[in-house]
Amino acid sequence: MVTASGIGRWQGVQVFITGHSGFKGTWLTAWLVQEGADVVGYSLNPDTDPSNVLHSTALTQHVDSRFGDIRNECEIAEAIRGAKPDVVLHLAAQPLVRSSYEDPVGTFATNVLGTVHVLEACRKSESVRAVVSVASDKCYENLETGQRYRETDPLGGADPYSASKGAAEIVTASYRASFFAQDGPLLASVRAGNVVGAGDESTDRLVPDIVRALRTNKSIVLRRPEAVRPWQHVLEPVRAYLMLATALYSGDQTKASAWNIGPQKGNSKTVEQLTRALVARWGTDIPIIVEHDAGRAESGVLRLDTRKAENELGFVPWLGFDDTIRYVVDGYRALDEGSNLTDVIRSQTVAYASLG
Repeated sequence: MVTASGIGRWQGVQVFITGHSGFKGTWLTAWLVQEGADVVGYSLNPDTDPSNVLHSTALTQHVDSRFGDIRNECEIAEAIRGAKPDVVLHLAAQPLVRSSYEDPVGTFATNVLGTVHVLEACRKSESVRAVVSVASDKCYENLETGQRYRETDPLGGADPYSASKGAAEIVTASYRASFFAQDGPLLASVRAGNVVGAGDESTDRLVPDIVRALRTNKSIVLRRPEAVRPWQHVLEPVRAYLMLATALYSGDQTKASAWNIGPQKGNSKTVEQLTRALVARWGTDIPIIVEHDAGRAESGVLRLDTRKAENELGFVPWLGFDDTIRYVVDGYRALDEGSNLTDVIRSQTVAYASLG
């Protein structure tokens, strides 16, 4: 089933994706459609979900979209039972740190209990052979020492979002050990760093906020300019999700565990460095206002140890920092010039896959 790019042959494979209309979900859906997979997507109703990306693409005609909330156990169970998928990719989440302070109950309900509902539905399914649950690098108990966290390091989090992601990983490990170890689908989780790319129009997220400022020629305000993050283009973790799903679907039990996925080491940059690189590539000289936000706690330095993925999965990131910036800016520029997001994703996916 494995191809030269490592993501597998997907023709005719039935794939169920939660959160398929979100930023990463849309890129993942587009790649799978290009590979010939039969995709069933499950997301919040686009009429009520401002983060919906898929509705702005031509992908909708190639995807069986079903709308509901993973916090509703009966709805998600019925959707998975009816779809009879071979592979489930779980991306649905409340993804923002600052939003988690405003709605901690909703954040925990979505990220923790929602994960329970998805895994429980997979446990009861007779068709599911492989499950990849998408986590976050913020699931670790961050001691702010600058160390690179390994998959075996303690989970935790000061803010509700990080804590919810740590708790979701504990849930995933419990299901793997309690229900899937002897019988049931193979289950992996993926902890990826900060993901960037065209199509992300979320509010209160760094790159979309920068792009909105660039589009309107307004100043950029940075609240935590010194924060260090492992910036990676969305295609990097999406490739990792597909590589893991391929291995699990093929029955490789050694891949049923937690995995850190990060960019090249040179991609760990401060918020200010990322901002200045994006502005320079965009070619517009606008003011960058640096503020030091003493408000809600967020991680200062966050790095991952990705040696396990490199050594045991064969995942090596292909895009350096400059290439990441180029993909991001060129993608947004193409959208502003009238290209459909589907075409942007297809073009960048083809270019990216050729690197392998």
